[in-house]
Amino acid sequence: MSTPPTATNPPLVCWSCHERALGTHFCSSCGKLQQIPHSLDYFALFELPKKLWIEMGALEQKFLQLSWKLHPDNFVNASEMERELSLKRSSELNDAHRVLRDPVARVEYLLATLGARKEGEHKQQAPPELLEEVFELNESLDELRDAKSAGGDLAALKVRLSGAEKTFQAKLAEVDSELFQAAAQWDAAIDAEFAGAKNQSERDAIKKQLNELLNRRSYIRNLVVNVQKELV
Repeated sequence: MSTPPTATNPPLVCWSCHERALGTHFCSSCGKLQQIPHSLDYFALFELPKKLWIEMGALEQKFLQLSWKLHPDNFVNASEMERELSLKRSSELNDAHRVLRDPVARVEYLLATLGARKEGEHKQQAPPELLEEVFELNESLDELRDAKSAGGDLAALKVRLSGAEKTFQAKLAEVDSELFQAAAQWDAAIDAEFAGAKNQSERDAIKKQLNELLNRRSYIRNLVVNVQKELV
């Protein structure tokens, strides 16, 4: 079912019949595949609200339906415009599906669409409460690298680093739990807004919290990846 036009899903005028196109992908009057504005985000591409909980079964079903409808093979005998649109839309659909099915990438993308998270602006800084543990971990990593270069005994160092990896994996799981709790708060705020509540300050606070949790998660995940590389 098509969603009504919104700020992210504006009304379209069909390039072929010049009638107002009420659907996201096809003209409701002549059935031609439509151009979509750059402002149409991945959520709108799947005709979903900007919420962070998505029912995966419904997403996969919608993806399969749209993939079939938009597949270039269906436009072999169509106009050049529709053939080009089909190729472009199929690629966009694959990108959107890849992002929306990943709960962390979904948060990243939502914040980016809201201007709350831009590529390269979030710095990798150690959370203050982890500074001592990060310092000890980096020392252990340096010792392991030096031992590898010198051909020394690695067993004890690897045991120590394996323990550190488990510790940071647990911290990563804690951050993920907090992230998903904040995501649920975001969805509740969106539901309240749909019901007519004015809660801009609440949504701004949740966006800030989501952004901070993503930064923390990214930092800890990089630590875990670095340890895993050295333990191979």
